[in-house]
Amino acid sequence: MTRKLAIWAAPAALALGLAGVTGASAATVRNRPAVSTAQAAASSTDDYIDPGPYQRRLDPLVGTWKAVKYNYILGGDGTPVVSHDITVKTRWITKTGGRFLQEQTEGTLAGKPYYRLGVLGFSNVDRRYEWTTFDSVTPTAMTYRGAPVSGFPSVLSIPGIFTDPGLLGPAGRTIAMRTVITLKGHPAFDLYFTEPGQAERLVDRVVYTHRIR
Repeated sequence: MTRKLAIWAAPAALALGLAGVTGASAATVRNRPAVSTAQAAASSTDDYIDPGPYQRRLDPLVGTWKAVKYNYILGGDGTPVVSHDITVKTRWITKTGGRFLQEQTEGTLAGKPYYRLGVLGFSNVDRRYEWTTFDSVTPTAMTYRGAPVSGFPSVLSIPGIFTDPGLLGPAGRTIAMRTVITLKGHPAFDLYFTEPGQAERLVDRVVYTHRIR
């Protein structure tokens, strides 16, 4: 009889033990501090996959714009070649899930047809803006990778380097460059070069003057 009671008591004790663990877990959940709205928002910005607030900072660029382009390299003596015949179409690339912005610029520059295709985005995992362009003047892709950002800047400074094909001097030199993108007011893209042994200088500027669509 004693043996039978022991056999019956073992599963009963186990069941009580499990109930105790479950009850403790439930109590822990009940006593856990509530997640605030701010914490939930911060958690959403840590999502490395989906576009978020840093991509939304680029929304002011979206549209079809008339623009003015200033190019200081083609001018030669420090006076820029100015083109008022520039149209810029900026759109989110929907097939990427709205992760990348495409900028297409067309017009004339120094009396010749001009074209530029640019792709601008934000790497959530690197916390940096990235910008790459292809145009009808430079026979190489121009690629820029920014430093990690904090807060939500209205001016983006994105550095890069390229190999000079002979536009600025002897071909093959590595040239440091930097694009500064102003998001507020009239959006603007300023391109700076730093040649070996020289100070940084502005070489190209595009200002979105007004949105036409």
